[in-house]
Amino acid sequence: MASKLPPARFVRSVLRSFMAESGLEPRLFGPHLRITNATEGKVDFELDITKDHTNRLKILHGGTIASMVDLGGSLAVASMGLYATGVSTDMNITYLSSGGKIGDKIQGSAVCEKIGKTLAFTTVTFRNAQGELAARGSHTKYVTQAWKGGAPYTPPEGAEISDVD
Repeated sequence: MASKLPPARFVRSVLRSFMAESGLEPRLFGPHLRITNATEGKVDFELDITKDHTNRLKILHGGTIASMVDLGGSLAVASMGLYATGVSTDMNITYLSSGGKIGDKIQGSAVCEKIGKTLAFTTVTFRNAQGELAARGSHTKYVTQAWKGGAPYTPPEGAEISDVD
């Protein structure tokens, strides 16, 4: 672990950065997505499903799950101590059952399977409110820029990285 902070605190700080700096994540997930646990190489999170997350059938939209694979893979990379989480090179999602409806909660678990100097490989699984496997995804990230100078890229000066949850 490259960060001096415990994994859960560091990953929450990276998520706060996504919410502050990105265009998509704050609009799609806002306060409805939470990290429930993070250890080195694994991040658990959950999403309260709202109308904004659903399709015209009023169930969780596949695009919402795809966005959670993208974000979850990035957070799994962050759990390895990297503030910069790279860029996507490949993503795959398999939908197995309904993720839920408005008012339900979907739980995700993202794992960094392998990380090297060039690529990081992650998997993300999702369970619906009934505990059924709803979807699984894989996400490959190009992380070369995250290893500037052979060490993990650290946050820019003034970035909000604290040891408080």
